[in-house]
Amino acid sequence: MSKRERGKPRRSRAGISRRELGRRALLMAGAAAALAGLLIVALSVNVGEIVKAPTLTARAASAISTLLLGLVATASGLIPSQPLWVLGLELALATIVAWVLQVHAMVALGRDGRTTSEHLAKSLVGIVPLAGFSVGSVMLLLGMPGGLYAVAAGCVLAIVAAVIFSWVALVEVLR
Repeated sequence: MSKRERGKPRRSRAGISRRELGRRALLMAGAAAALAGLLIVALSVNVGEIVKAPTLTARAASAISTLLLGLVATASGLIPSQPLWVLGLELALATIVAWVLQVHAMVALGRDGRTTSEHLAKSLVGIVPLAGFSVGSVMLLLGMPGGLYAVAAGCVLAIVAAVIFSWVALVEVLR
């Protein structure tokens, strides 16, 4: 490494300095962790009503797992000098777990007797963030740094989905 290169911040393959990437990952991890806590508090407030509805418990498990997936993604991204394919493998394994819980929620929704459009809308809230994580983890497994952007989108969408489900758990369940 030349003298000239020593003073410059190292860049990740995505074109962002590793330090800046780490800062952004820490911010996202904090947001995901805080929202996971909020979701658990929201569930505890109306736990009696939520437990009566199998669809809500399944959707709650899916929402929490997706938020935790965002936390795993950001925490795994903080590991220094980790090859992209290793990060992709970690995220792929965690994403599979979240998919299992999402599929369980979709099966529960399918059994509740509602219309297909209601079932689809409720399912999409859980599917869309997982799609981002799925695409991102596959891209990272293939060594494509652009997968970081898909994972970032998955993280943001996981937070949006959790906020939507938090509203259901706090307000809609009481209607």
